[in-house]
Amino acid sequence: MVFTRYTTLILSAVTAIVAGYYLPDLWAVPIFALSASLTAIGIYDLFQPVHSVRRNYPILGHLRWFFEEIRPEIRQYLIEGDQEKTPFSRSQRSLVYARSKNESSERAFGTLLDVYENGYEFIAHSTRPAPVADPQTFKLLVGGNDCRHPYSASIFNISAMSFGALSANAILALNKGAKMGGFAHDTGEGSISPYHRENGGDLIWEIGSGYFGCRTADGNFDPIRFAEQASDPQVKMIEIKLSQGAKPGHGGILPAEKISEEISVTRGVPMGEDCISPARHRAFSTPLEFVQFIQRLRELSKGKPIGFKLCVGQPWEFMGIVKAMRETGIFPDFIVVDGAEGGTGATPLEFADHLGMPMRESLLFVHNTLVGAGIRGKVKVGAAGKIVSAFDIAAVMALGADWTNAGRGFMFALGCIQSLSCHTNRCPVGVATQDPIRQRALVVPDKAERVYNFHRNTLRALADMIAAAGLEHPSQIGPHHLVRRVSLTEIRLFSQLHIFLDDGELLFGNQTRDFYSNAWKLARADSFSLAA
Repeated sequence: MVFTRYTTLILSAVTAIVAGYYLPDLWAVPIFALSASLTAIGIYDLFQPVHSVRRNYPILGHLRWFFEEIRPEIRQYLIEGDQEKTPFSRSQRSLVYARSKNESSERAFGTLLDVYENGYEFIAHSTRPAPVADPQTFKLLVGGNDCRHPYSASIFNISAMSFGALSANAILALNKGAKMGGFAHDTGEGSISPYHRENGGDLIWEIGSGYFGCRTADGNFDPIRFAEQASDPQVKMIEIKLSQGAKPGHGGILPAEKISEEISVTRGVPMGEDCISPARHRAFSTPLEFVQFIQRLRELSKGKPIGFKLCVGQPWEFMGIVKAMRETGIFPDFIVVDGAEGGTGATPLEFADHLGMPMRESLLFVHNTLVGAGIRGKVKVGAAGKIVSAFDIAAVMALGADWTNAGRGFMFALGCIQSLSCHTNRCPVGVATQDPIRQRALVVPDKAERVYNFHRNTLRALADMIAAAGLEHPSQIGPHHLVRRVSLTEIRLFSQLHIFLDDGELLFGNQTRDFYSNAWKLARADSFSLAA
C-alpha cells in the first residue's frame, strides 16, 4: 500500500509542519529540526536513481543498510553456534583466549561434540600412559648436511604475517612473545621491519616474489642486500614463498597511498608508487633453476637453513622440484606446507573458496613424495592451516609434519575477535590495521604475555595428550594413533584411511599407486610443464 510505504515520510512531514507552527518555542526547535531533516532525506530518497529500496521506502529503506552493517556482529554474538566455524568456531576462539590468559580451559559435563558424526576425530589412548614430558623439549633441529647453522626450532611457531598486514604493535607483541617462549616468528613476505627487530625474537625471514628487503630498484633479486639482511643473528631461517594457501598463484598490489615511510624502508620500495607483488618469481623459471636458487641463498647466507613454502596445486610441479633435488643433489633444509584454508588480509572470493589444495591433503602429498623419492630424511616438513589446539598439532604430525605454524591462532592470542574486517584498515582491536589510533588499543606488554601463554599452554596440553597415548615426544605420533569416524557404525585409523608410500617407491616404478605414479611420470626437472 502506498500509505504504508510512505508512512515514515508522511509522519515526518506532518511533524515538521506542526512543530514549525509553534516555533520559536524551545520544545519545538529540536523536533522541527529532526523531522525537517528526515523529510528532506525522504524526498531525496524518492527521486535518487541508485537504490530502488529507498525510492519505494523513503527514510525507512536506510534501515536495510544499518542492519547489513551490524549483521556480522549480531550473528557472532547472538546466533552463531559454539561449533560453527566461520571460519573459526566460538569454541576454538574461546580455547585460545583462555590459554592466552592463563585461564582454565577445562569443561564440565562432557563434550559438546557429536562423537557419532562423520568426520569426528580422536587420538587413541594407551592403557600404560607415559610420564608427561617437558614441553620445553618439543624441539627439532632444522638443517641438512649443507647447513652450517642449523636451528633448534619449536614444533609450534608463528606463521607468516607481514608488517603492513598487521600493525606495528601486533608485530612487536608477537615477536616479544616469541622471544619469551623461545619459538620462531615468520616475518611474512613484507620483510623485516624495525618492529621485528626491537625485541630480538627468533625470525624466519620469508622472501616472496617481490623480494622485499632484498630487491633492486626494478624489482629483481638483490644478492648484496640479501646477504646483508641474512647475516643478522636474529634471522634463524630463510623461507622462499612460492605460494600461500589463501590466494595461491595470485599476486598483490599495495596502493601507493597506503605505503608509509616505514613500509617503504622495510620493503625497499619507493614512496608514491604502487608496491607490486608479482604472481611468479623472476629469479627462476624451472625446477632446476629453483633448487639452484636455494643453493645460492644458502651460500649468500653463509649456511643458514633455507627452505620454501607452498600451497600444493598441480602435483607434477612439486614432483618436478623433487626430481630437480635428486638430479642436482641440492636439498632444501625444510618445506612448509600451507593449506587452502589458510588466512590472509584480503583475497578474491574464488581464490579463498576454490583454489589450492587443503592442508592435510597437501601435507600428505608432500610427505609421500619425499618418502617415495627416498629423500624424506633430508628435508624437514612444517604445516600451517587453522591450527589452534594441541589436537590440531597432533593430527598433522600424524600425517607427516615435523612441526606446525599458526597465524590466526596467535592473532586470537593478541585479542583478535574475528570481525572479518582485516582488509578495511578498521580492525576494532588494533591487530590488522595501520591506523595509529586503532592500533593503540593493542598494549604490547600485555599481549606479548598472552602470545607466550598461548604457546606454552598449548604445548602443555599436547604433552598431556600424547602422554595419555603412551608417547613421550610429538615426533612419535604416527597415523596409527589417530582415528576418524567414517560412518555411524565405523571408525578407521589414519593409517587405514590414507595412502603412505614406502621409502624410494617412486624410483622403482611401482604401478599400484595410480595417482602418485602417474603424476611422477608427468613431472620434469627442467620445466614446470608436463612431460611429453
